[in-house]
Amino acid sequence: MLRTLFHKLRRFRALWLACLLSGCFLTAQAQYFDLDYHKKKITIPFKLVRSLMVIKLNINHKGPYNFILDTGVGLMIITDPKLADSIYIPNKRTLKIPGLGEGEDAEAYVTSPLDVEIPGLVSYDVAAAILKKDLFSLSGYAGMPIHGLLGYEFFNNLAVKISIQDSTLTVWRPKDLKVFRKGVPIPITIEDRKPYVEAWVKLQTGENIKTKLIIDLGAGHPVSLENIIKRYGLPQKFIASANLGIGLNGPINGFIGRVESLELGKFKVKQVIASFPDTTNNQSALSVKRDGNLGIGILKRFSVILDYAHNTMYLKTGSRFRDPFEHDMSGLEYYAAGNNFDRIIINRVEPGSAGDEVGLERDDEIVAINFKPVAKMTLEEIDDLFKSKNDRSLLLDVYHDKKLDKVILTLKRRI
Repeated sequence: MLRTLFHKLRRFRALWLACLLSGCFLTAQAQYFDLDYHKKKITIPFKLVRSLMVIKLNINHKGPYNFILDTGVGLMIITDPKLADSIYIPNKRTLKIPGLGEGEDAEAYVTSPLDVEIPGLVSYDVAAAILKKDLFSLSGYAGMPIHGLLGYEFFNNLAVKISIQDSTLTVWRPKDLKVFRKGVPIPITIEDRKPYVEAWVKLQTGENIKTKLIIDLGAGHPVSLENIIKRYGLPQKFIASANLGIGLNGPINGFIGRVESLELGKFKVKQVIASFPDTTNNQSALSVKRDGNLGIGILKRFSVILDYAHNTMYLKTGSRFRDPFEHDMSGLEYYAAGNNFDRIIINRVEPGSAGDEVGLERDDEIVAINFKPVAKMTLEEIDDLFKSKNDRSLLLDVYHDKKLDKVILTLKRRI
């Protein structure tokens, strides 16, 4: 299974908490974006890369840089340490972050307010944390340079329409918002700089559960449900010992399965792929208790408007609303490497999966799929191939054990 950005960002959210606790951030000042004074609406293009929304921006008149928009992040994070030298930052302080590194504390710079330039918008007092080491390799995951993440500051003062179909954001001041025709309002709350929504989740065992979920644009999966295993058990079919990502204390293991349905307002989606973390989250340590997160795997089936000022999310079904949910059928996790991100390296092979059965291993390099060089494919095309059809056979050219092998990989639907 490909790592979901949500679990990687648990570390970033811990960084925000550390900043608050240490008093190092400018919490007394509002940090936000506004439209240029003569504009009532602007359109911003984004690129959807492996279910990540990437926009371009400049910082202190340098750039452009690629930033992931993520409602689950309460602080602007610069993940590429080289930016500390590229952009002029007159005042920055070092913060130690316990638990972020492998054994040792990680460090980040906390900046003074930056001039964050997005065409049509003006930033006010938006500061950031700059990681001193690239701990998360988001560029390899996305297959393109990724320089950081932008969250609460982008959304807190604006109404933002997200149109996955044409890869655009439409931005208004909340008082000028034009809701799309047949848009259905869904109440949300903004707590600890993150948006929350209530949803009904029906398990395969028949229980219908009211849940409180973070609306998380940085999570590629449809939904993650915490503490469900302990209370209700596992689904009838599941992938055991799944790697759900990386958390503060190391890898987050758990299970992948399905829920019977998920309801948001009047909308119901069925047979949804769900993650079930095996770790019991320490809810007492969280400022807001929740039951999991709602990821872009669900949200991309809609046109979405987020209006924090009025505690409302508007939804309208899109063309992919009724598409079936499919999970990876190869059992391979991989990332893009090389100067041009045109090499595909296997990072992990799921035990008992199709990839495991044919002997693929960590650090193997996939060179071609069905005679097409991976250098001429996007990561999305590879992802789609690996979850395309049960029992489909793919011919892989793989550099394994210092030689080039041809491997027939037969996809296997496991849930």
